[in-house]
Amino acid sequence: MSFWENAFVQTAGYFSIVILCLVVFLAIFELVTKYRNWEQIKNGNISVAMATGGKIFGIGNVFRHSISQHDSLFTMIGWGVFGFFLLLLGYFIFEFFTPKFNIDVEIENDNRAVGFISMMISISLSYVIGASIA
Repeated sequence: MSFWENAFVQTAGYFSIVILCLVVFLAIFELVTKYRNWEQIKNGNISVAMATGGKIFGIGNVFRHSISQHDSLFTMIGWGVFGFFLLLLGYFIFEFFTPKFNIDVEIENDNRAVGFISMMISISLSYVIGASIA
């Protein structure tokens, strides 16, 4: 068995790549929201924490399915990136289907109902995306 086929090495590799992708994807989410996620979380905004937690779970769940379905690191990354963009699209669709109020403003104002729905949308979409990864 070669070094790269070792389960510990592969796990460390997947872990490292997913952490890097998670940081990049959360930075992209930070750019598309009107509020600053980590500043709001530091100030105790539960709604932002729920919405951000849902995004983190969603990204992790998409990568979980991508890792289990692919033996190539590049294919796993490709499906993970594709899944992330679908999650991002889901965020914009959620905003589009709620014209009576602005999702970002409500979450920034700590509207926990909106934060909870945002979290659940990210989680549920990640299951649909994960199930469809081939």
